[in-house]
Amino acid sequence: DPPIQQVPDRDYENAIKYYTEALELNPSSAIYFSNRSLAYLRTECYGYALADATKCLEIDQNYIKGYYRRATSNMALGKFKAALKDYETVVRVRPNDKDAKMKYQECNKIVKQKAFERAIASDEMKRSVVDSLDIENMMIEDQYTGPKLEEGKVTMRFMKEMMECFKDQKKLHRKCAYQILIQVKELLSKLPSLIEITLKETEKITVCGDTHGQFYDLINIFELNGLPSETNPYLFNGDFVDRGSFSLEVILTLFGFKLLLPDSFYLLRGNHETDNMNQMYGFEGEVKAKYTAQMFTLFSEVFQWLPLAQCINGKVLVMHGGLFSEDGVTLDDLRKIDRNRQPPDSGPMCDLLWSDPQPQNGRCVSKRGVSCQFGPDVTERFLDQNNLDYIVRSHEVKAEGYEVTHSGKCITVFSAPNYCDQMCNKGAYIHLSGSDLKPQFHQFTAVVSTSIIYDMSLL
Repeated sequence: DPPIQQVPDRDYENAIKYYTEALELNPSSAIYFSNRSLAYLRTECYGYALADATKCLEIDQNYIKGYYRRATSNMALGKFKAALKDYETVVRVRPNDKDAKMKYQECNKIVKQKAFERAIASDEMKRSVVDSLDIENMMIEDQYTGPKLEEGKVTMRFMKEMMECFKDQKKLHRKCAYQILIQVKELLSKLPSLIEITLKETEKITVCGDTHGQFYDLINIFELNGLPSETNPYLFNGDFVDRGSFSLEVILTLFGFKLLLPDSFYLLRGNHETDNMNQMYGFEGEVKAKYTAQMFTLFSEVFQWLPLAQCINGKVLVMHGGLFSEDGVTLDDLRKIDRNRQPPDSGPMCDLLWSDPQPQNGRCVSKRGVSCQFGPDVTERFLDQNNLDYIVRSHEVKAEGYEVTHSGKCITVFSAPNYCDQMCNKGAYIHLSGSDLKPQFHQFTAVVSTSIIYDMSLL
């Protein structure tokens, strides 16, 4: 086998590059395919990871790591039955592998849960958690000294007290959390799927990308750029939860500001505001640990009402993922999307949450295994048809916190620095001014290792 150039720890992009070069020299190495599959998993290219793990097993069906990689890829894609079959193989061959046994048990639990959910599903409209809550009679204990809504309303004083409470790693009382969720669900359910706003010449808006449960970095954004207000509006472009240890704190803060400033604070849905992703990447477990399973169900209901895209001054379109698997999609099509659901496997709603740009023209199968990748020609045609100047999207970690592609017509912004405490990336946010809509990029670095803080809090 040819030697593989050494790469720094966690430099998965270069690992992919060098394993690709090695595979060109030796295309029959199961190990190389398995290792590149792992690098793809680490960079969330689940479709590519699945393809490499499958190729690995075609070459050597006895290479156990291949089954493990394929199972992990299928889990990430929500293909739990396929994952379970491969985990069974790993556990059978390696009965003393604790990690494999844990993954098998986790996957088996999900498969059974999904089967149970299908069994009890009916055509009747699902009863909302809100209907079973008695908020009025939910008592706040005398020993609770944290923030409370003022006459049932979110105020700036409450928001400041809540953020301080979260900084000290204290919990908001469950009654207050439920009040926020119930009110924000009602507010979001009245919004269209495509939000359309107009900035005056003297106005600006700050657009932020993924925050992924990194509460201290969210607070840093507000410290650098000012708290949200009617004169300092924000748009957060999805993926508020999962991965980071403080997803609850992030989402309650964002929902609180949405209630305080309904016309100056905007939230769009990301692919992680969905049940499958929350089950896999931490948010469901976090809510159940800090509150209850019932509260997670209510979060799920609220997430389904998050708008999918936002158009600024009729010229800039913002969405979490990107453009579409087929040409011809119009802004009017986006207005008509019935979003109150878990996203489908294909179609405009899926694409808005999942797709990614690529440098070459045309479209190809997504590296993630969901939706597609779209080229500069696809972007150009979409913008021309809809009389737009450019798109802003998030969804991908970028070393500098942002990236400008497709001749300036496709901008990515990502606001979770040192993503997962290991990517060493910067975060960024964008200022858009009503006078010219020219993007101004602002970078920042991670303030703290949030997972370390979270683990210490459990000691």
